[in-house]
Amino acid sequence: MRMIRKHLTEQMAIFLSVAKWVVLSSVIGIVIGAIVTLFLKILIVGEQNRADLPFPYFYLLPLALFLTVFLIRTFAPNAEGHGTEKVIEAVHKKHGKIDLAVIPVKLFATVLTLFAGGSVGKEGPGAQIGAGTASLLSDILGFSKEDRKKLVICGISAGFASVFGTPIAGAIFGVEVLIIGVILYDVLLPSFIAGFAAFTTAQFLGIEYTYFDIHFFQSVTLDLPLILKVVAAGIFFGIVSDLIVTVMNMTHHFIKKLSLHPYLVALLGGAVLVLLTLVFGEMYLGLGLGTIKDVLTPHPYIPADIPWYAFILKTIFTSITLGVGGSGGIITPLFYIGATSGMSFAQIIGDSHVTLFAALGFVSVLAGATNAPIAATIMAVELFGLEIAHYAALSAVISFLITGHRSVFPSQILAMKKSEMLEVRVGEVIENADVDLEEKEIGRIRNIKKRLQKRREVLSEKKKRKVSTLKQEKKEA
Repeated sequence: MRMIRKHLTEQMAIFLSVAKWVVLSSVIGIVIGAIVTLFLKILIVGEQNRADLPFPYFYLLPLALFLTVFLIRTFAPNAEGHGTEKVIEAVHKKHGKIDLAVIPVKLFATVLTLFAGGSVGKEGPGAQIGAGTASLLSDILGFSKEDRKKLVICGISAGFASVFGTPIAGAIFGVEVLIIGVILYDVLLPSFIAGFAAFTTAQFLGIEYTYFDIHFFQSVTLDLPLILKVVAAGIFFGIVSDLIVTVMNMTHHFIKKLSLHPYLVALLGGAVLVLLTLVFGEMYLGLGLGTIKDVLTPHPYIPADIPWYAFILKTIFTSITLGVGGSGGIITPLFYIGATSGMSFAQIIGDSHVTLFAALGFVSVLAGATNAPIAATIMAVELFGLEIAHYAALSAVISFLITGHRSVFPSQILAMKKSEMLEVRVGEVIENADVDLEEKEIGRIRNIKKRLQKRREVLSEKKKRKVSTLKQEKKEA
């Protein structure tokens, strides 16, 4: 009888907990879906009206970046950079506490940046708006720190799902991106519900999403030669992901070292982007959704109009935009870089599966640069169809490993090492993960130098003795 009572008590507690989070995550998903819809529709209106300007819209970049930096520095410093990183930092360091001012400031700053052609994404603001809304609701309801943290993670999932139209991948991304090597199962159900609620709300309010089912125009049957090419592609996408992180870090450190006022940096950065656009064209500005669609379109001649180095230039444009103070996300540029690098890879190896490799690059660079291979694989199924699942999983995981202990989100916590041959600091944010490795390598090199020095001293002493012996023998002779 006691066991039955204990079992019923456990089941009742679990039922109440599930009911609580079903209601909360549904409400937060609907609210975030509505706010993100407003954000997306403002972006659409802005893009549609750029043609009315009496001059090329990208000439506004210096002014737009200046105003963006002014808005963020004046009203919400936490809205700086690409939003997902700030949300991850808030979850780990502030139990999900996010300043309310972030929501409107991030929205308008991102609209300004994208209207002028800044190379950023829309998912970062979506995640930050979602997380900020969840944090506000938690404060209103007087939630504990742990519950607020859970609700903010739901906000990440809801924002991601409503921006891209991938509710399952959005939910997984929210619980996978925080800690590398760990999925937060206790937030899995609320994240799924919040993602579905936000996605459904956005669809109901008129947001249309684009999906590409490559099964209808390209054979992707399972065969060994193609598997080997996909393995090679995964390695290539891992290198591309590492390139993105490296270029972004180098750009950030270079700009940080400049002894110039942030407003002047924004103006100069905008001017540099204008010059680059005049040289290379408008293809690398803004969201770049048109280019992504062209690469993933089932037509053999459309990708040929896109240069093989498009992914390199997009990396540079995005690094400069974010580095000088532009507001927006990083994931949409990752999609652009991934899709165009996949196109380039297919052309390099002379394979006819251009669209397949573009689709694999789309999700694999996401997996490598953000350390979220499971969410990337699920996104491949949601966007491209079930037939790509096995190839996407293979390529995404390889890219995730090849990228190493790096990320576009330096506040991610590392809970695993990607090779047993490495000494890394587990449990720290990823930007500090290689400290032990560096110290160990320095110590090893010092030990080698000491051994070589001792060896040289021994050889020198032997040489002196030999010379002395020869002289003595010669003298005696």
